[in-house]
Amino acid sequence: MFSHIVLGANDLAASKKFYDALFTAIGGEPGGQQPGTNRVFYMHNGGALMITTPINGEPATHANGGTIGFRMDSPEQVHAWHDAGCAAGGTTCEDAPGERDMGAYKLYLAYLRDPAGNKLCAMYQG
Repeated sequence: MFSHIVLGANDLAASKKFYDALFTAIGGEPGGQQPGTNRVFYMHNGGALMITTPINGEPATHANGGTIGFRMDSPEQVHAWHDAGCAAGGTTCEDAPGERDMGAYKLYLAYLRDPAGNKLCAMYQG
């Protein structure tokens, strides 16, 4: 069901130190920072976690800077998820649903905020 979890951070260096310690304690690797961004990625046992300062420049809170990602089977499923969410009271956020070029790979993404303001992402990795 889930593809990834993103958590907001106000002090990225302190958060990286904390999560590096957690992941290495369980046999994982320290986080890798995506060049030119304030994002640190962790991959372990098939799961993915990202720590980031919020893109909008506001302070990180439990709802700002956080994203719950859902794994999708196709770009069509991404659109169906997005359309259903909008129809059920969600609001679109970020860019329109579509492909994002991440350099070494391409993702097909759509973003929504639920009625409470939580940020969700549908992700298809072809």
